[in-house]
Amino acid sequence: MRILFVGDVFGSAGRRIVREHLGHVVAERGVDLLIVNAENAAGGFGVTPAIAEDLFDLGAHVLTTGNHVWDKREIIEYMQSAPAGSHERPRRVIRPANYVAGTPGHGVYEGELPNGQAYAVINLQGRVFMATNDDPFRTADALLEKIKAKVIFVDFHAEATSEKVALGWYLDGRVTAVVGTHTHVPTADDRVLPGGTAYQTDVGMSGPYDSVIGVEKEQVLNRFLTGMPGKFDAAKGDPRMAALLIECDGKTGRAQSTQRLLLGE
Repeated sequence: MRILFVGDVFGSAGRRIVREHLGHVVAERGVDLLIVNAENAAGGFGVTPAIAEDLFDLGAHVLTTGNHVWDKREIIEYMQSAPAGSHERPRRVIRPANYVAGTPGHGVYEGELPNGQAYAVINLQGRVFMATNDDPFRTADALLEKIKAKVIFVDFHAEATSEKVALGWYLDGRVTAVVGTHTHVPTADDRVLPGGTAYQTDVGMSGPYDSVIGVEKEQVLNRFLTGMPGKFDAAKGDPRMAALLIECDGKTGRAQSTQRLLLGE
């Protein structure tokens, strides 16, 4: 079984490069399960229902998010429009599972591919340098007690590399993959841990690399040089799609190999 995870889609440039590459990558690499992090897809901040629908039209099975999930308020009603337990598109947009109780939406999705292969996708958010949320380690423990699928993918949206590496080791042998998002810089440490869990600290951004992590360079430089607040706009130049391809055993859920992808125009 092959899983393709596409890193943080950033703005219109990110959507364009993902649209350009997804079809041929999925076909040529024999991808079975496609997961996309979409939390920056709308101008770099949040995701709208229309953009979510576009990504599903491109073949995504599940959309993960992170700390910008609520930046476009209309996504809340969209996510709540599908009942718990359904497989409708809005239910397949998930937010970090370790948000406080009562937060809209869900942090895990369990589905089944046309061939009968069961899978689960978990979204978690880190606590180091991030907004206040519950413990991702113990949240993962609680979720894994209930999930029946062998193939389990975890998108860990976190700032600190140490926290990401720690969760990878903590879940090694219990999930198929722990893949980091949020920092927008692809790391070169993809591997399969001894227990059979695929890991990468950050898959990177699918968006404009002629930028500072997606934002126009001049605006970020002005912030650093003057300390003054200002508007951040999504950049457009040098778009690339960052993704991780994982091959695993569908019967056991154990990962067998990983391959980083960074595809330009």
